[in-house]
Amino acid sequence: MSANYIVIGGGVIGCTTAISLAASGASVTLLDQAQLGTESSWAGGGILSPLLPWDYTEPVTALTQWSAALYPDWMSELQLQTGVDPEYQVSGMLVLPEFDAGKADAWCAVHGLRAEPVMSRVLMPELALDSDALWLPEVTQVRNPRLIKALSKMLLLAGVRVVENVKMTDFKRVNQHVAGIKTSQGEFTAENYIVAGGAWSQQVLADLAPKLSIKPIRGQMLLFKIQPGALSHIVLRNGLYLIPRKDGHVLVGSTLEDVGFDKGTTAEAAHCLHAQVAEIFPLLAHEKPVLHWAGLRPGSPDNIPVIGRHPVIENLYVNSGHFRYGVTMAPGSARLLCNMLMDKPQPIDVAPYQWPQ
Repeated sequence: MSANYIVIGGGVIGCTTAISLAASGASVTLLDQAQLGTESSWAGGGILSPLLPWDYTEPVTALTQWSAALYPDWMSELQLQTGVDPEYQVSGMLVLPEFDAGKADAWCAVHGLRAEPVMSRVLMPELALDSDALWLPEVTQVRNPRLIKALSKMLLLAGVRVVENVKMTDFKRVNQHVAGIKTSQGEFTAENYIVAGGAWSQQVLADLAPKLSIKPIRGQMLLFKIQPGALSHIVLRNGLYLIPRKDGHVLVGSTLEDVGFDKGTTAEAAHCLHAQVAEIFPLLAHEKPVLHWAGLRPGSPDNIPVIGRHPVIENLYVNSGHFRYGVTMAPGSARLLCNMLMDKPQPIDVAPYQWPQ
């Protein structure tokens, strides 16, 4: 059975892309090598903002800000349709030193992000450190596993054909056209093919993407369980973040490790993360983590994803390379690609996300 579109990859980017295409009336098949959303989409923290947004280039800023602005309506509709609460909430984020205060103030003023200088313990008495800090009250979060659960239900409601645990082996190519995909479950055909395979995208494309630069970057995280409300806001210090959930879980992350496709966890990383968080939030100093895991982010140069058509093959597209901000960029990235496929005007400049030639 042929479809209008085949989306390869069932993470938040692939799911959101498939749902957006189906909403336009297209027939869509979604293929995943494992189970939906069980890679970096599940493993991440769900902060809907770059950690220090003033340290990123304008293409990252444009996409993250626009995409994050889509979240309130998107989450309301997703919960209404599926009955699953993704736990989208405005948490605010407290940024502790070290950071460039002048650069941060200037960036926030230009980009319309509220930023207030505070003393850290005045805002959050539960912290150990009392220092000059920056309070970003508009930063939001979503709970990744619940988002994936909602998206899985939405795929079914949208009529997307979902095929899990399918290994892709090769593209069937005829001149400058993809005629089908060979997989462990037989051949699948469509009019157009979209690779949204996260850290595996370059592997999926193989020799069809020699100039694409997407590779796995491992991130290890710890999960703690404490009294709900004991940590009031997201906290960031020198790359380490603490994310409080509504039920008292606190996520602590994350490492950045260039180790290929190794998803193993290490005692060294767990010790380092725990030691760092104990300096900030003493309540966790003697708490044992309830979970320790790792995920593989789709690393890309300057954290800029590729959202576009293959430079030569007319019906092959990619939506990948979102690195640390796939969840943040997901609704925006899906809309950009759908606009491109349907020849609709774009809300932001898409030139920085074109497939490298």
